[in-house]
Amino acid sequence: VQLQASGGGLVQPGGSLRLSCAASRGIFRFNVMGWYRQAPGKQRELVAADVSGRSTNYADSVKGRFTISRDNAKNTVYLQMNSLKPEDTAVYYCNARLITGRDQVDYWGQGTQVTVSS
Repeated sequence: VQLQASGGGLVQPGGSLRLSCAASRGIFRFNVMGWYRQAPGKQRELVAADVSGRSTNYADSVKGRFTISRDNAKNTVYLQMNSLKPEDTAVYYCNARLITGRDQVDYWGQGTQVTVSS
């Protein structure tokens, strides 16, 4: 599957952005759809995850500000980001995870840059 992330850009603190991740195949087949981010000099970290459309998980740093959602009909996952802070600046990556038994396969998008600055 190919994942195409979009929607990044430059935004002022307190602003909002919505990231989109369009998949080339049905996202319904994936157990987890998620967004990760990586800031310069830091490790990639999980931002938000949607588990089979039944539950969601968020990093503590974004709880109450970010919302992940999926549209299976459009094969697209979104990340609505509100009240953005400079520390949210990073490259954001879309992830699709397929879990079969004890194995898992991860697919990654190319990343989209989010810069929060005045």
